Amino acid sequence: MQEVRLERPALPNGFRLHWDKVRERHVLLFPEGATALNPTAVAVLELCDGRTIEEIAAELSARFNGADVLADVEALLLDLANRGMVIDASVA
Repeated sequence: MQEVRLERPALPNGFRLHWDKVRERHVLLFPEGATALNPTAVAVLELCDGRTIEEIAAELSARFNGADVLADVEALLLDLANRGMVIDASVA
């Protein structure tokens, strides 16, 4: 398996965050279906707007009283990238 590298994570074409009114939670919609997201994943994915992983982690750290979140943010994004749910916008 090829190692995924992310500099500027982004959602691939056809993927989008969506608030599901019936279930009262965010989901990640994609052509083959949908995945329910927890609030942490939503917070991370909302910041995938051209920022680097480090910038995303710094923003979340500022929101959560300086918590060290870089490793967790990176792990989440790499897991999603390995599933094809996040891409590296710097090479797209």
